Amino acid sequence: MNQKIICYDQDLGIEAYSFTGVSQNFPNHFHDYYVVGLIEEGQRTMVVNNQSYRLEPGDLLTFNPYDNHSCEGIDGSRLTYHCLNLKKEIFQPFTGADLPKFLAPMQAQTELAEDFQQLHQLIMQEGDKEEKETLFILLIEELLQNYTQEIQSEAIAAPEPVAVICEYLEAHYDQKITLDQLCQLVHLNKHSLVRQFTRKKGITPYRYLETFRIVKAKELLEQGCSLIETADRTGFYDQSHFTNYFSRFIGLTPNQYRSIFAKRNEE
Repeated sequence: MNQKIICYDQDLGIEAYSFTGVSQNFPNHFHDYYVVGLIEEGQRTMVVNNQSYRLEPGDLLTFNPYDNHSCEGIDGSRLTYHCLNLKKEIFQPFTGADLPKFLAPMQAQTELAEDFQQLHQLIMQEGDKEEKETLFILLIEELLQNYTQEIQSEAIAAPEPVAVICEYLEAHYDQKITLDQLCQLVHLNKHSLVRQFTRKKGITPYRYLETFRIVKAKELLEQGCSLIETADRTGFYDQSHFTNYFSRFIGLTPNQYRSIFAKRNEE
């Protein structure tokens, strides 16, 4: 059975995903939030920041914001996967002004898998608020203690000219952007620009732009915007083009994603 479920927990302010029996491969992309996820069934090859990993049931994924990653099944293996998406501000009560950084993108056969699974199940079942908050605090504390170091925000800034390109792409994501424009911006030829950008970020400038458009599209869908409006405001050619990219990157259709926030917006 191929099933994809997403739940927004208003008590904790986080998204929870549950994919069951999924064969979909995910192209190289990133998120602007932290991801903690558990492989329950299936085997996968995952590439994070240009390094390859083999995933097995019981492995915990720990992605930092802007960690580029892709994954594909091994020998037709179907994936059952649960994850929590954690915005940066969630960590402020734990770390203050400094952001944590996961030292590795996966924790093989960690003892935290059981704690994660218990919390995730409570969220998906809309369990008791106090119990969820308690388990969430304990899980975050364990993750911070065992798998992270604190870094200051400026420490993760990309070097020039990559930072200039990223800033430009993020400011003009709703417009058509060409390599010629970027070359003029940083005074590099196309070959040097693509090579330097890909070496630093792990993805091409165009894939970075696509991914950032999806980041902004999620925000608009959460606010209740229609698919047509969202596609138009995020620089996609049309609704079909937008739906195709969103599904490839997120694993859900825009309508599926939008529907989980509809009830919250009506309240």
